[in-house]
Amino acid sequence: MPMSTGSDNEATADEPEILWRPDEATVRQARITAFAERVAREHGVTVESYDDLWRWSTSDLPAFWGTLADHLGVRFHDAPRTVLGDEGMPGAQWFPGATLNYAEHALWPTEGGADGDIAIVAVREDGRRVARTYGELRADVARARAGLVALGVGRGDRVVALAPNTVETLVAFLAAASLGATWSSCSPDFGTRAVVDRFAQIEPSVLVAVDGYLYNGKGYDIRATVGELRGQLLTLSAVVGVDYLAEGAWSGHDDVLGWASFTDHADAELAVDPVPFDHPLWILYSSGTTGLPKGIVHSHGGIVVEHLKSLALQHDLGPGDRFFWFTTTGWMMWNLLISGLLVGATIVAYDGSPGHPDLDVLWRMAADEGVTLFGTSASFVQSCLKAGLRPCDAFDLSAIRSVGSTGSPLSSEGFDWLRDAIGGQGEHADRIQIASVSGGTDVCAAFVGVAPTVPVWRGEISCRALGAAVEAFDPQGNPIVDEVGELVITRPMPSMPVMLWNDPDGSRMHESYFEDFPGIWRHGDWLLVTPRGSCVIRGRSDSTLNRGGVRMGTAEFYEVVESFDEVLDSLVIDTSGLEGARDGGELLCFVVLAEGVAFDDVEGRLKKALRSQLSPRHVPDRFLVVDDIPRTLNGKKSEVPVKRILAGTPAEKAVSKDALRNPEALETVVARARD
Repeated sequence: MPMSTGSDNEATADEPEILWRPDEATVRQARITAFAERVAREHGVTVESYDDLWRWSTSDLPAFWGTLADHLGVRFHDAPRTVLGDEGMPGAQWFPGATLNYAEHALWPTEGGADGDIAIVAVREDGRRVARTYGELRADVARARAGLVALGVGRGDRVVALAPNTVETLVAFLAAASLGATWSSCSPDFGTRAVVDRFAQIEPSVLVAVDGYLYNGKGYDIRATVGELRGQLLTLSAVVGVDYLAEGAWSGHDDVLGWASFTDHADAELAVDPVPFDHPLWILYSSGTTGLPKGIVHSHGGIVVEHLKSLALQHDLGPGDRFFWFTTTGWMMWNLLISGLLVGATIVAYDGSPGHPDLDVLWRMAADEGVTLFGTSASFVQSCLKAGLRPCDAFDLSAIRSVGSTGSPLSSEGFDWLRDAIGGQGEHADRIQIASVSGGTDVCAAFVGVAPTVPVWRGEISCRALGAAVEAFDPQGNPIVDEVGELVITRPMPSMPVMLWNDPDGSRMHESYFEDFPGIWRHGDWLLVTPRGSCVIRGRSDSTLNRGGVRMGTAEFYEVVESFDEVLDSLVIDTSGLEGARDGGELLCFVVLAEGVAFDDVEGRLKKALRSQLSPRHVPDRFLVVDDIPRTLNGKKSEVPVKRILAGTPAEKAVSKDALRNPEALETVVARARD
C-alpha cells in the first residue's frame, strides 16, 4: 500500500501555506514507496506516512541500513559480518568485513548505465559543451586508471586536483577511486596558500591541474600557481596538466604530463579494487576560517549507501533523470552531484559564473538540457528574485520537477519566487517541488530535506532525512519541538567522517562535534522541528543574536533585511557579552545596497520591519553600509570570524585570509565596526 501524504500533513489555519503536495500517482510511483512497502512486509512495521518510516529508520539502524543496502543494490565483494558492529559515536563500525568500491557503483548501475546512455553533460560559461555516454566514460576511466598505475599510484595514495567541474575531473576522480586511492579537490580560483593549506597536510602523490579557468567572461591563467604548488607540495611525484583555456597550454612544460599522454593507454581495461567499507574515498575540508582547514575523511561504503539513499529515496532520482547542481569542485555539492551516476541518472555539470552574461544563464542551460532536478544556492535564488526574473516566461522549464536549494536558509520569499517564477502561475503554479535541504561538508549529505511523499510548506524544510536521528536540543540536552534548539544527531550515520586527517587520537574529532553533548553529534546550527515534522534552520548557533535574553538565529534576521529590494546582501553581528564592547554590546548590521540607493531612503522601513517581524530588541544599534560582505571560499557569510576579531582576537588568529573569497571585505567590515 503506497505511503499516504498523511492526514497529519494536512494544512491548518496555524500552519504555513502548502506550496506543493504530491498527487497520488507521484506517491504510488516513488521509489521510497516501494522501499516502504518492503519494510512493512519484511519487518512488520506499520508505514502509513513518511514520519512512520523516519521513526523506524532512526530507531532500528541495522534493519534500516541493511534493508536499504540490499534494496538499492549495493555491490559487496565480501559480505559484511553484520550491519552495525559498534554504535558508539565517534567510532561507529558500519558493515564490518564488507568490501566494495564507489567507482564500481558509479560506472555499473543496474539501469540507465548502458553503453549508449548519457552519463555526463558538461557545459562551460563560453558555451562549449561536452557529453560522454556511460560506455565512453568507462573507457576514459580505464585509460586514466592505467595512467595512475603508470605513475605508481596505489591504494591509500592521495590524488588531488586543482580543476573545475569538467569531464576530465570526474574521470580522474573515478580512476583514483577504482584503485582505492584517496581523492581531494579544490576549485581553480583558490589561491596558492589556500590550496597548500589543504593539500600539503594530506601529502599527495599526483596533482591534476588545469591551465586556467573562466569566470565572468574572462580567462585566468593559473599555470604559475601550479608551478608554485609543485614547489610546495613536496610529496608530489607527478603533475598531470589538463588543457582548459587553450589547446596545447601545457606543451613545453617538461615537468607536467599532458592529459593526452597520461591517458594514452588504448588497450586499458576497466577494473576496480574492492576496499573495506570504511576505506577513505575522499577528503573534504572545513572552511578553515581559524587555523588550517580540517581534513574530513569519508569512506567508500558510507558515501555509497548515504548518497544512494539521498538521491534515490529522498529526491526520487534515477534513470532518465538529468541532475544538475551549481557547484565548484571545492564544495561538497560537487561530490553529491557526481553521485547521480550511482542511480543511473545523467549528471549535468556547469563551469563558470552563474551571472554571466546574465542571471538567466543557468535557467537557459536547464531548458536546453532538459534538467529534471535543478540545484542551486539560496543566495542565487535571492539574486534572481531581486532582479525580477521570471525564467518560466522565457524558457521551457517543463522538465524541471524539483528545485534544490542549500548553502544557507531559503527565505519565504525565495519559496514564493521559485513557485511563481519557475513553476509558473495558474494550473501549473504548484508543480515544482521546492527542495530546501541542509546538512554539511562534515557528512557530505543533508540531515534535513525533502521526500517525494511529503508536502512543501512555505519557508520550511519538509522533513528529516531517513536514517538521520535529528533533534533540536535545549541547553540541558533534552529534545524539544516547536522551539529553537541545537541541531544534534543522536545516533550514527554511515557517512559521518571515519576520521579527521592527522588526528590519531581522535581529539580534534571529539572537540569538533562531541564536546558539548558526549556521544551525540552537535552540528552548530539552530534548528526548529515543527509538530508535523518539518524543519527550519535558524542560522549558526555560534553566531546567535542574544538581545535582552531573546535568542534568535541570524537566518531570521537576514530573511527580513534581505527581503528589501534595496538590500543586496547583509551581515549581522551581536557584540553583546564581548569584552570591551561599546555600551555593553551592540547589534551591528552591515548592508550592501543596490546601485543608486541611499540608505536614508530605506532605513526607516528596515527598522520598522525588524521591530514588527522580529522584536524591538532586534533593531540594530548601527547600520553600516559596505561594498561587500566577507565570505568563505564556499560562499558562507563570515559572521564568527568578524565577531572574534571584534572580541579582541588578532585578525591573523581569528581567520586565515586565504580561507576567504574577499579578505578585503573583512578588513572593511571590521574597520567600519570600530569606527
